[in-house]
Amino acid sequence: MINFILFEDQSRISLRPLTFFRPVSAIRIGLFTIHEKWEKHLQQQVSFLTEKYLQEKFPLKVGKDNCLINGSILPSKELTAEILSLEADTSLSNGDTIIAIRLTAENLKHFREGNSPELKTRETTSTFVKINYTWDLFGNNKKAISDDYLLITGNRKSAVISATNQVLGDNLFIEEGVKIECSTINTLKGPVYIGKQAEVMQGCHIEGPAALCDHSVLKMGTLIYKGTTIGPWCKAGGEINNSIMMGYSSKAHDGFLGDSVISEWCNLGAGTTTSNLKNNYEPVKQWSYGQNRFVSTGLQFCGLVMGDHCKTGISSMFNSGTTAGVCSNIFGVSYQRNFIPSFVWGGNSGFRKHRFSEAIETAKAVYARRNIPFDSMEENIFKTVCELTSDDRLL
Repeated sequence: MINFILFEDQSRISLRPLTFFRPVSAIRIGLFTIHEKWEKHLQQQVSFLTEKYLQEKFPLKVGKDNCLINGSILPSKELTAEILSLEADTSLSNGDTIIAIRLTAENLKHFREGNSPELKTRETTSTFVKINYTWDLFGNNKKAISDDYLLITGNRKSAVISATNQVLGDNLFIEEGVKIECSTINTLKGPVYIGKQAEVMQGCHIEGPAALCDHSVLKMGTLIYKGTTIGPWCKAGGEINNSIMMGYSSKAHDGFLGDSVISEWCNLGAGTTTSNLKNNYEPVKQWSYGQNRFVSTGLQFCGLVMGDHCKTGISSMFNSGTTAGVCSNIFGVSYQRNFIPSFVWGGNSGFRKHRFSEAIETAKAVYARRNIPFDSMEENIFKTVCELTSDDRLL
């Protein structure tokens, strides 16, 4: 039996701050994280080859016959078939991009030590999506939602929706335990998926393709536009367009969020609003952790990328192309700077370092609310990330 492992390439750096607390393949796009997509396509569990400080939380399993798959690539039926047909000690590539490598245990050992074994090579005949930059996530989210919708709903029957709601089209799937009343759902432009035990309060309007994952809540009067994923255990309110909330985060009040990615354990205070378009309509620039400077996204619409464990005060405003690192408390009623370092406290009037002990206590409190233990493994990850981001606080 083949043992599947998701490995990482240079996209791990370019996808920061979203990858400080997770492997690339643990990022959510569409309904699922990338590794969950691969598990559904492969019909078995996968493990992770990632940074040493994350390896305990995201363990690696080694077998006699191993297939390493690039964790920044989204699966498809055709690509999965190609990978399953790989012979031993053969790689599947697309130009300079390695898609997958099938290795014996001995050659996997050499690979991990940085000594590439001699491999046969094959060029893929499949088209595929690779996530290289943070803006690739919301740029590909509409298609990812539609693909995942087919993956999870095939040969299944949706739960019945209350007659108080208005549904346009027939691409709606409701899991068991959903509460939804007096709302409108438009599936004419794409499917809408609502996960287990989720709640849509009255007066919400949802336009597909869109996903509300397990246990999440849309507050009264929420506007969800196409291309939006609300991950598990989130609360969402106001107006959200073409954005991803990865999970365990809250934007429970009015305010606009567009063409953005919000990582886990974030809380956006009432009235927090992002710009996703420059007044002169020029392409938006975003902070690059790999190049340590702002780079052009080539996009006209690009909003906020926020790392894990960030909090914003009421009426916070973010310009288009803003990046906020992890574990920062951000406040102030004027526009924030376009790059906010990790582990800082403050806003447009200046920042101080967010004391590590304060960050840990806050994390423990929010984990406890979801009955998730905060142990020494989690604290060690926080310590490492704090050290990794220390130079950013000098900018």
